[in-house]
Amino acid sequence: MSVKEGKELRIIGFLCNWCSYAGADTAGVGRFAQPTDLRIVRLPCTGRINPLFIVRAFMNGADGVLVSGCHPRDCHYSEGNFYARRRLEVLKALLPVIGVDPGRFEYTWVSASEGQRWRSVVTTFTEQVHALGPMPGFKSGTSLEKCLCHMDQSQVL
Repeated sequence: MSVKEGKELRIIGFLCNWCSYAGADTAGVGRFAQPTDLRIVRLPCTGRINPLFIVRAFMNGADGVLVSGCHPRDCHYSEGNFYARRRLEVLKALLPVIGVDPGRFEYTWVSASEGQRWRSVVTTFTEQVHALGPMPGFKSGTSLEKCLCHMDQSQVL
């Protein structure tokens, strides 16, 4: 159960392996109390995240999505977090167009030594998503679903 409200929501976290995942681990090792709603997907770098991963998460029932990576100029792959920031800013602007409240999505930077900051970020974001409540479902067969299906097929080629 969630530490926050007694009703656990589905929150997906895409985390950089080198910084944010290690920061989450530091918070766990330090036994910091944090919400249990977050499900983590470990990535080599946030620069590798495709914005469609986030849209798919929402379409498959996620109530919130958090992306967290290395601080700018501290990326283990030099520029990955700059690429991520550019893509995620565009996605954040497009979320209302597809019917997702922008408050359900957040991206942030947390380093490996910032366990306390990780706890703060996760707690704040979880409270924000709980205030919005469960994500309303998408209708099957919408143009968004058809567009994503088409994009998935074109990426395979």
